[in-house]
Amino acid sequence: MDTKSYKTLSATLATIEKKWLVVDVEGKILGRAASEVARILRGKHKTNFSPHMDCGDNVIIINADKVVFSGNKLDQKSYLHHTGYPGGQREVVARNLLSDNPVDLFEKAVRGMLPKTKLGKAIIKNMRVYAGGEHPHTAQNPQEYKIS
Repeated sequence: MDTKSYKTLSATLATIEKKWLVVDVEGKILGRAASEVARILRGKHKTNFSPHMDCGDNVIIINADKVVFSGNKLDQKSYLHHTGYPGGQREVVARNLLSDNPVDLFEKAVRGMLPKTKLGKAIIKNMRVYAGGEHPHTAQNPQEYKIS
C-alpha cells in the first residue's frame, strides 16, 4: 500500500489563494450574516483549511446600514465598553449603534466570532465594511457571494 496517499497536507503561504468577495447584507439578519462572513474570512469553506493559517478570502460588505435584527434585539441588545476610568462602563443599545455607526456594529459581530489571538487580528483586516451600496474595490474584480 502506498503511504503517500495518507499524507496530511497543511496550507502554506505558497498554496493559499485569496479571492475577493462582495457580500450584500441588505435585509439579512445580523448574526446569521456575520457567522457566514466569519466562516469565509477564516477559510473554513475551502478544502485546504488549516486552523493555524490565514487562508480565508477578502470580503467586502455592502449595505451594512440595512441589516435587520430578529425579535426585540434592536431595542434590547446592548454593547458594553469601558473607558478605563473608575465608573467608566458605557452601554450602547443596538438601535443607536445601527443609526450612528453601522460599520462598527457589523465589525463587532464578526470580530466576536473569530479567534481572540494574533491570527484573529490578522483575519479581521481582510474584511471591509461599507454602509452604502458602493465600494472602492472594483480594481480587485470581486465576485458576488450570496448568503442563504
